[in-house]
Amino acid sequence: MLNRRTLRIKAMQAIYAYMQAEGSDYLLALDQIADDFAPDLNSMEVQDRKLLEGKKQIAQLLFKEWFDTRQFETEETDKEIIDAVNRAIVYYQNLVKKDYKHYGNQMLNAVERIYDHYLATLQILEVIVNLIEEEEEKKEKRFTAAKGPDVKRFLENRVVQRLLSNKSYQQHIIRRSISWGSDISEIRLVYKNILKEDEAFLTYLSLPQPTAEDDFEIVKHIFKNIIFKEKNLQSLFEEQDLNWVENKAIVKSLVNKTIKIFSEESEEEPVLLDLSANWEDDKAFFEELYHQTIQDDEKYEALIAASVKNWDVERVALLDKIILKMALCEMHIFRSIPVKVTINEYIEISKLYSTPKSKQFVNGVLDKMAQELTTKGDIRKSGRGLIDNK
Repeated sequence: MLNRRTLRIKAMQAIYAYMQAEGSDYLLALDQIADDFAPDLNSMEVQDRKLLEGKKQIAQLLFKEWFDTRQFETEETDKEIIDAVNRAIVYYQNLVKKDYKHYGNQMLNAVERIYDHYLATLQILEVIVNLIEEEEEKKEKRFTAAKGPDVKRFLENRVVQRLLSNKSYQQHIIRRSISWGSDISEIRLVYKNILKEDEAFLTYLSLPQPTAEDDFEIVKHIFKNIIFKEKNLQSLFEEQDLNWVENKAIVKSLVNKTIKIFSEESEEEPVLLDLSANWEDDKAFFEELYHQTIQDDEKYEALIAASVKNWDVERVALLDKIILKMALCEMHIFRSIPVKVTINEYIEISKLYSTPKSKQFVNGVLDKMAQELTTKGDIRKSGRGLIDNK
C-alpha cells in the first residue's frame, strides 16, 4: 500500500518540476523584455536599433536585479524601460503562480491515478469474465463442437463472483469512470494467447470441485504471473502511467490484499482498500509538505547556506537542496514526526534519486542543522514526535 516515503517522493518530484519551471519562467520574462524592444519591422519610421538594444539590456539587467533581491528600486527614469521591467515582473509572477498550482494539482493527480490503476487492474477480471461469456454465446450458435478448454468453469470462481458483485467495487468503478475502452484488445490477446494456454489455469479448469483455496490461488496466479508480468500489458501500463515503474509495487500490494480479503468467508460484505490506512491524513501531509517547502524556500535556502559554510550553496545539486529543504520543512511543521525519522527518510530518498555522495552529504547537513535548530527552539516536537528526539 501507499506509504509516506512514496508521498515524500511524489512531493519531491513536484517541487523539482516546479523549480525547473521557475527557471524557464525567468527566461520567458527576459524574452518578453527582448520582444518589447525588438525593432518594429512594420513601422514606416527608421528604427534606432542601437538605442533599442541599449534599453533592452538595461531593462533585462534591472529585471535580473529584481529577481535576485525581489526589490525594484532604481534611479532609471526612462518610462519605457520601467514599464517593460514592471510588465516582465508581473508576467513572471503570473507564470510562477500558475506553475505552483499546476504542479501541486499534478502531484495529487499522480497519486490519485495509482488508485485508478488499482481499480483498472481489478477490472481485468471483469473483462476476462465478459470475454468468456462472449465465447459461450458464440458456442451456442455453432453447429460444430468448439475446440479448446472449457473456460466457463472460471465463471464459478468464488473470488471473482464475490468481487464483481460487490457494491464497493461497482461504485468505485462507476464513480471514477474506470474503463479499458479500446485497450481491451490487449487484454483479449492476453486471454486468448496466454491465459487459455497457461498450465496452472488449465489444471484449475480440470478440477472436478475447486475448493475456496483453489479459487483464491488461481486468481492470485493470474495477477502475479500474467497480469503483472506479461510484456505487452506492462508496456500498456507504462503508457497509461509514466511512473508505472515506481507505482507498480503499490498497485500490486493493493491487488494482492484485495483478493485475499475477497477470498475469506465473512458475514460482512468486504470493501475495497483505500490508498493507505489513513489516506485523508496522508493526503494532507504531502500537500502541506509541497506547499510549505515552496513558500518557505528563501528561509530554508538561507539556513542551508549558513550550515554549509565550506560549500558554495549554488554548487549544491538542486535535488540535494530540495531534499534538505523538504526535511527542514518537515522538522518544523510536523511536530508528531520524530527528527530521526525525518532524517532517515530523506537519506533513503537521496540514495534512490540523487548522486552517489548525496547520502553522506544529506546525513551530515541534516544531523548538524537538526541539533542546532532544536537547541534554539526552532524545532519543537510533541507526542510521538518526541520519540528518540534527543
